[in-house]
Parts: sequence; C-alpha cells; structure tokens
Amino acid sequence: MSAEPEQANSLRGFCRKILESGDLTSKLASPPAELEAPGCGDWRIGSPLHYDGPIRDPELAMSSGSGKLPAPGALRNREARVLCLARFAHHELMAVELFAWALLRWPELPEELQRGLIRTLAEEQLHCRLYMGRLNALGSQLSEHRHSDYFWRHAAAIAESPHGPRAFLAAMGLTLEQANLDFTLLYRDAFREAGDESSARVCQRVHDDEIRHVKLAAQWLSRLSDPELDPTAAYESAVPFPLAASRAKGRRFDVPARQKAGLDAAFIEHVRVAKSSQQSGHPDGRKSGPLAKAP
Repeated sequence: MSAEPEQANSLRGFCRKILESGDLTSKLASPPAELEAPGCGDWRIGSPLHYDGPIRDPELAMSSGSGKLPAPGALRNREARVLCLARFAHHELMAVELFAWALLRWPELPEELQRGLIRTLAEEQLHCRLYMGRLNALGSQLSEHRHSDYFWRHAAAIAESPHGPRAFLAAMGLTLEQANLDFTLLYRDAFREAGDESSARVCQRVHDDEIRHVKLAAQWLSRLSDPELDPTAAYESAVPFPLAASRAKGRRFDVPARQKAGLDAAFIEHVRVAKSSQQSGHPDGRKSGPLAKAP
C-alpha cells in the first residue's frame, strides 16, 4: 500500500480515504465533482491495493455477531425502531467501504463499470446519512450501538475467489443487495404501521435505488461471464460460499422489483425457491447438480 499522497480528484485517492480514515465524516464525504463529470477526473487506480478491512475509529469498531433484528411487528416500540435504523445505517456504511475496496482491488475494471460502482457507492453514502438522520431524530447516535462485521466477513472469500470482480458482483449486488429489495419493503411497511412515516420513506428511497444497484450487478456479471452461461449459471459459478441464492431474498419475496432490475424469470424463480443448507441438506446450501460446480 503506497503512502504517497493522492490527487484530490482521483478515484484511487477517494477510495483510499474511505478505507484509511476512521471517522464517519471522511467515509461519507461525497465523490469529488471531477469524478462525476464525463471525461474528467483521474480514473486510474494503478497497481491493485489489498485491504483486509477498513480503519475504524473506536466508536465504529466492528465485532462478530450481533443481536437479532427486531421483528417488523415490534416497531411500535421506539427502542426497536432505533435498533433497526442503527443496523440499517451500518449496513450501508459497510457497503460504502466494500465498493471502495473492490475498486482498489481490481484496477483493470472497465471505466464504465468503475463509474457505475462509484455512483452506487455515492448512493450508499446517502442511504447511510438518511438512516442516521432518522436515528438522530429519535435521540440516538450510530456510535452508541454495536456494529456487526457481517458484510466484511465475506470479503476474504470474495478476495480468494478465482472469479475476481465477478465474485464481488454476485456477492454484493446479486445477493446482499438483492435481498435488500425485500427487506426494505418489509420494514417500510413496518415503520409505516408504527406511525413512523419518515423512516418508511427512507426505506422506500433505499429500495428504489437498490433496484438500480442490482441491475448494474446483473448486467456486468453477464458481460464479464462466459457468454454460454445463462444468468443463473453465471451467478452460481461466481457467488462465493457461504453466500448463495438462499441469502438473496427476504421472507417477503418481491418479484416486480426484480423484474425492474432486469433479472430474468428463470433466475428470479431460482432465487425464490432456493433453500438454505439447513433446508436442503447440502453443506453449502446449494442444490446438487451442474449449477453447484464451478466452470
């Protein structure tokens, strides 16, 4: 990892600041304007940079495991709403860091994909700020809560995968973000039923943006995969264990959002019927057969 200072308008400098700064202000600072204008900014990454994890200030330190997320029906209780908002905000913060991590790890990504990932990263920053705003309105701060390392626990498997950025797209976009298509609507309605319309609107905003994020991942996984693989096979060949199609959904399975994201009917059905390892008896939760094998 280079200790040399980076140009303020460079993609490399922006992503390094997110991972190497421990404070929220630095991690949630928007991309430089130069990176948003076509043909402007420095999009060169240089040699790959590998991080085992992000630097965090003590109040943002992560630990393994976390308490159970409150059930939707419990959100009439203020403390339950606070816990949900803190958990959702931290999920978005981890996503911000992981998009920066991916951009630095794979400097060979096409600039079009880099731009798509930066736009996604910026929206994750906004989502984090929106959830934190609601958390603050309820009299709490993100620093007051325990932070699970759940998303970051998958970084090693993604990094070790022979599928490189395909593994990241399958893990982040088509598993974790696809699942959020369901969870955002489930908790939108729960906040609304609890009388917290402001938090419900944040969930709706996140849901709407998540559709674009899933679409970006699906399009680029297809473009980077063997053209003979259909979307389901491309996903199954690239998604790193222990992530799987069974984790790409919530208890409320929203088909229209997946259709808006451009997922084909066969892949949507594959995710809908996917069973966890406990349900299927397969050690990695996948069905036996050719889709369980790497190409």
